[in-house]
Amino acid sequence: MSPINNIALTEQLHSLFEPALVAEMIEFGKEMKIEAGKMIMDYGKQVSMMPLIVGGTVKVMKMDDEGREILLYYLSDHDSCSMAFACCMESRRSEIRAVAEEDVTLIALPQQKLNEWICKYPSWKSYIFNNFDKRFSELLKSIEGIAFKKLDERLVAYLKERQRVGKSSLIKASHQNIAEELGTSRVVVSRLLKQLENDQKLLLYRNEIKLLKDF
Repeated sequence: MSPINNIALTEQLHSLFEPALVAEMIEFGKEMKIEAGKMIMDYGKQVSMMPLIVGGTVKVMKMDDEGREILLYYLSDHDSCSMAFACCMESRRSEIRAVAEEDVTLIALPQQKLNEWICKYPSWKSYIFNNFDKRFSELLKSIEGIAFKKLDERLVAYLKERQRVGKSSLIKASHQNIAEELGTSRVVVSRLLKQLENDQKLLLYRNEIKLLKDF
């Protein structure tokens, strides 16, 4: 971890928070660069910081009692993980896994400052509540998709979300990765993707998917 001395990063913070809070974030926070595929949080590990994402994409997963994982949501620019905040506040271990989907830059905010800032800075309080609301809405969408939508509809929604958070119509993911995140089999995902390609909605490459304009 490195001290925050990146001017562009500091400017991002000023766009979100009042100057006094930004000054404290620069003093107490640390800049971290995480390579794609590396874990930021893992099951059962103590959570001592809250990550504020300033570049890249993070996927957040949950595992059931039988060891099967499912995607909960993605985090991108200016997002944070509400579950990390809750773990910090309650001094409990992580129940989720957060993995860098691509190279990620984040600010690690120390556990001991999180509650203090809620009482001290209106912009921080608003940021935390807005993040909880956003994550809750995304979880509801995930539950709704599993409970009420067919797998082909869930796959389309998944690809659109990947396009949104990644800001690109080129999605780097294997069929196996997608199957694991949707809680299904690779064979089923491959069949559905091939159908979408036949319908001229996307193009399939090795471990890449190109969404077309009509997707």
